[in-house]
Amino acid sequence: MNLLVVGISHRSAAVETLERLAVGPDAAADLARALLRGGEIREAVVLSTCNRVEVYATAGTFHGGLTAVVDELHRVWGLTETEAALDFASCGYVRHGADAVAHAFRVAAGLDSMVAGEPQILGQLREAYETAREADQVGRHLHELFQQALRVGKRVRAETDVDAAAPSVVTAALALAERALEGNDLPGDPDSGALKRARAAVVGAGAMGGLATATLARAGVASLAVANRDRGKAERLALEWDARPADYDDLAALAADVDLLVCATASPEPILRAAHLAGRTAPLVVCDLALPKDVAEEVALLDGVTVVGIAEIQRDRAAEHPVAGGAAGAAAETLAEVEALLAEEIAAYTDSLRADAVTPTVAALRAVAADIVDAELSRVARRGDFSDDQRAEVARTVHRVVQRLLHEPTVRVRELAGQPGAPDYARALRDLFALDGAAVAGVHDLAEALKVNPAVESAAVPTALAGPPAPRSAPADSIAPQGDRVPLPEAAASGDARPRGAALAETAAPPQPGAPSPHRP
Repeated sequence: MNLLVVGISHRSAAVETLERLAVGPDAAADLARALLRGGEIREAVVLSTCNRVEVYATAGTFHGGLTAVVDELHRVWGLTETEAALDFASCGYVRHGADAVAHAFRVAAGLDSMVAGEPQILGQLREAYETAREADQVGRHLHELFQQALRVGKRVRAETDVDAAAPSVVTAALALAERALEGNDLPGDPDSGALKRARAAVVGAGAMGGLATATLARAGVASLAVANRDRGKAERLALEWDARPADYDDLAALAADVDLLVCATASPEPILRAAHLAGRTAPLVVCDLALPKDVAEEVALLDGVTVVGIAEIQRDRAAEHPVAGGAAGAAAETLAEVEALLAEEIAAYTDSLRADAVTPTVAALRAVAADIVDAELSRVARRGDFSDDQRAEVARTVHRVVQRLLHEPTVRVRELAGQPGAPDYARALRDLFALDGAAVAGVHDLAEALKVNPAVESAAVPTALAGPPAPRSAPADSIAPQGDRVPLPEAAASGDARPRGAALAETAAPPQPGAPSPHRP
């Protein structure tokens, strides 16, 4: 099974491109459904925020999965073959296998965010996972990945000071807004800070709007209003933070009474236009925290209006301004501590996946041994010179011998397979014991028996189990396999689905898009 992360983010694309390629909740749900209908993708989680659109998926083959995801992204984005400027290859990225695990953990920890360490992404990641889980779009592989990523994200915040050191996108935007407000003639004591003297309003009561409302309330702004398309949500949010609910349908009146307006809705079109500010003469700072943008481009051209958006935060970060740049407000030593913790978690998880990758083959080997024993015991049972008690004792003895012979090697091979740079122990076992590789790949239940390759008769029975062939006239206590042994049952295989632990069986260096895949289908 191939684990993939395919997406775009603020690290790979300009804000204008992110806005053009933003995916709303309905489009994200449609994207996941379409991927699963296509057949190549087995599991899918779509993470869509103002800074990224990512598809986490498992697929039977790397190139097949990558092609399926990119094609569906192009469809959702409405791109045509001639739109090379917005083609995925020009602004996207792919993470495969162990690199996909590392990426998921870094996203959960907030280290891949525009503002390093910001806490919002963990909730967004959890929401994307829960949405996919409720739609039955998550199987065992992505379930384990997201559970581990969410656990690691919580551990980072519990064991380091990253939350205290790192602002959110909201706080970074408000820091820039306060800087702009300082040049305005606001009533009150100048020493108290511009934000405390400002009249503020928030449009939007979702996650971003709620965080903006909470941040402004804690900052102690002069007054605070909340508007939302669903007035009930605005009223509940306003009640929680001692604000007043406002009329979403009259943004002109709302904007006329404030010094700072924060827009954070999920609208596909701008909600604030120049017409809403017609006749206004007092300065106004507008924070646009949405993608696609809530604020029309024309608003920034108005006299006295300053717009702070995602692009401004990104530029401030790139300039390494103390507000949000460089380490994005987080102390370098704190981020180094987080990096060390992530390295530990990533190594432990990928090691466990490498060990799990050999499990299906170990299960196949045990099943082969069990089948051989059962076949020989069935042959012995047909003899009339054994009592029931003797047959039972022979069966217990033989099973015990086989289990003891297999226990140490199978435990040891899992330990060895989990080591970094370990060879392909699963393949070695398949070759050594002539196990049917296609059948191993198709087993869903590790307890299912797999057939011995009938083309390799001499290798079908491990010598360690069989001992030297015995003649047909051998005494009753000789139960070595004979030439007329009972054929072993074939295991049912279902498609290309793999059993537990095969998620990263092929985690060599991740191939680049367009390069030949080093992995077998």
